[in-house]
Amino acid sequence: MGQRLKKDDVVVVIAGRDRGRQGRVLEVLRDRDRVLVEGINVVRRHTRPTPQNPEGGIIEKEMPVHVSNVMLFDGETESPTRIRFRTEEDGSKVRMSVKSGKVLEG
Repeated sequence: MGQRLKKDDVVVVIAGRDRGRQGRVLEVLRDRDRVLVEGINVVRRHTRPTPQNPEGGIIEKEMPVHVSNVMLFDGETESPTRIRFRTEEDGSKVRMSVKSGKVLEG
């Protein structure tokens, strides 16, 4: 199955602790069916001092979210939408918003 979400897409969380919040996709982890979303699923990690981080301490970082818990945000309808694939006349495959019917760039 084709990957419906891509890097830099704006998504809305539809399930879990951050439900209703929006963020930009930073990374798509295809092998695990997860996405890393900016500002979503932030956890606090206690780290010991290392050469890269000599102070150590508590750091906050985003953890991946399963793709089933996010939906693409459709700027035209200002709401979450599903994504469908459509084949154009020239044979190219494009992503399309189900709600607005608009072809998505990228």
